[in-house]
This record gives sequence, structure tokens and C-alpha cells, in this order.
Amino acid sequence: MLKIQQIDNQYSESVIDLILNIQQKEFNVPITIDDQPDLLHIDEFYLAPGGNFWGAFINDKLVGTIALVKFDEKAAAIRKMFVKKEFRGKEYSIAQKLLEILITYCRKNSIDEVYLGTVSILQAALRFYEKNHFSIIKKEKLPSKFPLMNADNVFCFLDLKS
Repeated sequence: MLKIQQIDNQYSESVIDLILNIQQKEFNVPITIDDQPDLLHIDEFYLAPGGNFWGAFINDKLVGTIALVKFDEKAAAIRKMFVKKEFRGKEYSIAQKLLEILITYCRKNSIDEVYLGTVSILQAALRFYEKNHFSIIKKEKLPSKFPLMNADNVFCFLDLKS
């Protein structure tokens, strides 16, 4: 049974375990917890400025995450979109459900522009975002306040006004 809910600092350990395993072991991305201290401060980094952080749970086990960093009055960035390998795909549609919850949140909170950064090796992720109407944009087109991550080399944009 899938349950998606807002999560906060009390879930930091589970979030770190899920995300670092996917980043380091599955995709060999050279990133550590030191590179993403936001995961230790979900409340302050995501929730306090008007963003959010959601977790997908199956049988009370965290199997997916998505986060939203609000960095401007009408703009935000997707971060930490991860789904455990065995729960990916159409059978569960966890990534799709997480993204839909995030977009609904944006619409309800007058966030019109959604950006994200990712790495080029995550081809399935890029296809997923393109299927969901994101456009690939050049780094130079990002808003000046966009929270860049060092590892990211592909950037996407979704206009919720249209």
C-alpha cells in the first residue's frame, strides 16, 4: 500500500540512507552527505521558506522522495527526486505520483515556474521530465537565485502559467 506524505527532520536518517544509496551505489555519482547538508535540515531548508518535502512509503518503509525549494516569490526548484530501484516504473508510478503532488502544491501556492537540475547520466530521469512537459534549458537561462548543485549539468524548466 503506497502512502505519500510530507516529511520533516525526523525522517532525515531514512532520507539520507535512500538517497545516498541511489547516488553512490547505483549511479556512482561522487557525492556525499557533506555535499548535501540540506538533508540534515529538511525543516529549515525546504519547509520554512515555503517549499516542501514528500516521502513515498510502502509498508511504512521510505521508497521515494521529492522536494521543492522555493527560491523566489513565484519560482521553485525540484530537488531530491529519488525512487528505490525495485519500486520504479509503471507498476507503482511512484515518481509520477510524487511529481503530481509537487505540481499541485505549486499551483495551490502560486508557484508558476519550476526548475530542476540533474546529471546527464540519469537518462531515464530526463525522459521522465520531458514526458511531463519540462523543457531542457541552458544553465545561463536559470534564474540568478536558482540553488545550483555542483554535480548538475542538465537543467529543466516547467511553466505552470500556460
